[in-house]
Amino acid sequence: MATCNKTILAFVVVTLLARSCFGQTATVSGQVSVQHALERTKRSGKVDNSNVVIWLEPREVAGAMPSPGRLQWRLVQKNKQFVPALLVVPVGSSVEFPNQDPFFHNVFSLFDGKRFDLSLYQAGTSRGVKFDREGVSYIFCNIHPDMHAVVIALKTPFYAVSSPSGSFNITNIPSGEYVLHVWYERTKQDVLQALSHPVTVSSPRVSLPLIRIPELQELTTSHKNKFGKDYDRTPPTPLY
Repeated sequence: MATCNKTILAFVVVTLLARSCFGQTATVSGQVSVQHALERTKRSGKVDNSNVVIWLEPREVAGAMPSPGRLQWRLVQKNKQFVPALLVVPVGSSVEFPNQDPFFHNVFSLFDGKRFDLSLYQAGTSRGVKFDREGVSYIFCNIHPDMHAVVIALKTPFYAVSSPSGSFNITNIPSGEYVLHVWYERTKQDVLQALSHPVTVSSPRVSLPLIRIPELQELTTSHKNKFGKDYDRTPPTPLY
């Protein structure tokens, strides 16, 4: 009887291990190196490789896709800034834009990605937007021309944003075939498209070659207001 129990136990352990290996997910790691414009590097005194978005678009995946996880996000307005300035979310996510300044804001995006206009709303209140389509949305305030943020909505849950050192990790990836994509605000779109390439995930850890990204000389964020006109640079009277 004891021998029989040991045999059954061994069978169960082997079966569980086999299932674990079959359903195993992977981590894709890598490093980006932003080739900074000389003037900006001199001004800051250091090289910053942060805010590069890397994602894997599935082509053929073995097993079920994981759920996108959190679908509620916040992009705060504080000190006439959007915090964070870059937000990556799954398609279908809702993003709240709370106003934590002592005056009105008017958040809008009328360019690529999700188009919306939240109109004026006062301090201590919040309005939200559902990002129901894939794309890059450039976010502005119709009152304060220097406020600027980017929201990127992706159909894939396999994405990461690079650290200041340039490192990134994309976790919980099923085995399969993917296409790697890269986005960086200070780089031309055709350059980013040229960086896309296929990636095969077939082992628990995949290390990608170094991704080099040339940077534009300067980032141009000048834009019209939501009416297509120039901003009035006269400081507005605070509205409470």
